[in-house]
Amino acid sequence: MKFKRILLIFLVAALGSAASFAQGKLSKKERTAQSNKSQGSRYFIEGEKNLVLDDLEKAFFYFQKARDFSPEEPAIHYKIAEVLVKANQPEKAMPFATKAAELDADNKYYSLMLAEIYTNLKQPLKAADILEKLTADGENNQQYNLDLASIYLNAGEMDKALIVLDRAEDYYGVMEPITLQKQRIYLNKNNLSQAIAEGKKLVEARPGTPAYVMNLVEILYNNNRIDQALELVFGEIKKYPNQPELQMAAHTLLKDKGNIDESNHHLYAAFASADLDPEVKSKAFISQLTEIKTRERETLLDSLETLMTTTSPENATIYAALGERKMQEQNLSEGIEYFKKSLLLDPKNPKMLEQVILGSFGEDADFRELEKFTILGVDEFPQNPEFWFYDGVVKSAQKKDEEAVISLKKAIELNSNKNPQLNQVAFGALGNSLYNLGDKEEAFLNFDKALELNPNDEQVLNNYSYFLSLEKKNLDKAKTMSDKVVKRFPENGTFLDTHAWVLFQMEDYEGAKKFMDLALKHETKPSGVMLEHYGDILFHLGKKNEALSYWKKAEGSPEASDKLSQKIKEGKYHE
Repeated sequence: MKFKRILLIFLVAALGSAASFAQGKLSKKERTAQSNKSQGSRYFIEGEKNLVLDDLEKAFFYFQKARDFSPEEPAIHYKIAEVLVKANQPEKAMPFATKAAELDADNKYYSLMLAEIYTNLKQPLKAADILEKLTADGENNQQYNLDLASIYLNAGEMDKALIVLDRAEDYYGVMEPITLQKQRIYLNKNNLSQAIAEGKKLVEARPGTPAYVMNLVEILYNNNRIDQALELVFGEIKKYPNQPELQMAAHTLLKDKGNIDESNHHLYAAFASADLDPEVKSKAFISQLTEIKTRERETLLDSLETLMTTTSPENATIYAALGERKMQEQNLSEGIEYFKKSLLLDPKNPKMLEQVILGSFGEDADFRELEKFTILGVDEFPQNPEFWFYDGVVKSAQKKDEEAVISLKKAIELNSNKNPQLNQVAFGALGNSLYNLGDKEEAFLNFDKALELNPNDEQVLNNYSYFLSLEKKNLDKAKTMSDKVVKRFPENGTFLDTHAWVLFQMEDYEGAKKFMDLALKHETKPSGVMLEHYGDILFHLGKKNEALSYWKKAEGSPEASDKLSQKIKEGKYHE
């Protein structure tokens, strides 16, 4: 019995296998189809991988191979179209997208791809036909109404766009972008009443939102319906008295009607609110500066200034507005200080930065303080050659000549000869710093470049001639340059001192004394260099006691030479 049972099990298993084998035995055509499907799937997966990696060439290759094995698979045609769209080849993508949509008409993504291609090919109405069919399909695809409206707008089909926007509004409810677009269309069609109705609809749908009120006020104002705009604003203020934007609107409208006192009442109310954007406050404040200067205007500005600084302290735009007022009053130093405060909070204002930098130069300039703002300039506007130039000049004034050279060369590089005047002054400043660093030949080359651009630059002529005199080099050239300067500026002590020193190096001591006498006459506080030079000249004229007296006057000056103490000690000249 046991043997029979085992044999039965074997037979059942054998029969089962035979049946399975018979069932699994496919025709050659079926086996080929199955193999092609498998091969196509593998190539499709490789195409997807490369598409994710943005390797469009490889992705296209693999999807094409997949299509060879599965030519009726819509997803493959869709992916080929997607690759070609990404490669900016919409014409080539069109047949593949069309084929995908034909093979699977129910797949909305295939239809959307086709619409995108028509849009890229500047055939918007064909794209619109596709979206019209999609959006006609009940609730499922209503989100595409906004895309459809955009297509109609770009095609100039305003009436069709309105119909679609109404459908979108039915689907989404009253929404700002839909309402504002409808308003624009109605205004474009000169249908003011409908545009106003749309604005009112948005105000009612979103109560307490001042931006929507302001939008409607602007439409009314621009169409000379000021009374209607005021009625709207007053009604909203009554409901929402703590909205400063509405107070500003009332101020503007009443001012336009000439009701100045009532207008200013609303202006005060707006400025008293900490919720009003400081930029709005600053613009309104600056607009008051354009009014004719009267006692009433100054009183108003004083009050607004107090309100601004208490409700919006430490704000860049507020400081900028206060600075503008000081500048208008010709109070430049206080104006500059306000601008500095503004820039330290928000440095992205190149015009104000330049005002601060140029307004801070002068005899008593604090170059360490000024350098903060030239550094801000090059940091915030690194492609602006002017800020590199200012930075170089300020660094040079502080004896930071190595850093000055870097900034000045950068200014020249960025300027790229676009502004010859900038190049000219930069070459001159670069010459000074290079000379101080001991690179004298390059310094003189830069002075020559500066004079090629402006042969009459007195600062370059003076410095160049002075440095040549110190080197006892090209003294005739130095004399010609300094002579040119003193003829134009006969009362400038610095220029007269340079000319005297050139003559001294040429051993024309009488001539040197003549110009040094003039220099001292025109200088209320002669520098240590000037006093020491006069002593040197007097010594060479045989007036040793007088020379010693002037050397002693120069003693202790940081500008004096390192030979001064030896001159005083020995009572004679040392180079």
